Amino acid sequence: MMLQLNRVGFACTLLALGGCASITGSELQSIMVSTTDRAGAAVAGAECDLESPKGKWSVKTPGSIMVLRSAEDMQVECRKGADTPGLAKLISRAHGGMFGNIIFGGGIGAIIDHNKGTGYEYPNRAVIVMGETRMIDRKDEETEERARQSQAAPAAPTR
Repeated sequence: MMLQLNRVGFACTLLALGGCASITGSELQSIMVSTTDRAGAAVAGAECDLESPKGKWSVKTPGSIMVLRSAEDMQVECRKGADTPGLAKLISRAHGGMFGNIIFGGGIGAIIDHNKGTGYEYPNRAVIVMGETRMIDRKDEETEERARQSQAAPAAPTR
């Protein structure tokens, strides 16, 4: 009888963990898309198509668009008039919540988040250079943010 109760308790625990498997967030992410020429001057009004295995979206620059997250990279193509199109690949990266989900969800949540795409993020900003092909990586965005924070942080007092 005791062995049967332990099995029931174990099964309930697995169900409870599975019920809260997706703890890392939404399936949607906002990406700010802008375009420049090779000299860095803004090019407003370019039509950009963003495409991943999860779908296809369009935005006019500068503009923000909600996309579905995915473990797969996203392709971006921007066109304006006779200008040579700007192309980019937005690199999808696992975010910190995905690793926490492995710990708290026992791996079940991580599998669900991987399949739904909620454990991944694209760069928040995509600056597409007309006439060029680029890779835009969230890692670079995080490195820049840490550098900005370290410059803004007040120096520790010395004694």
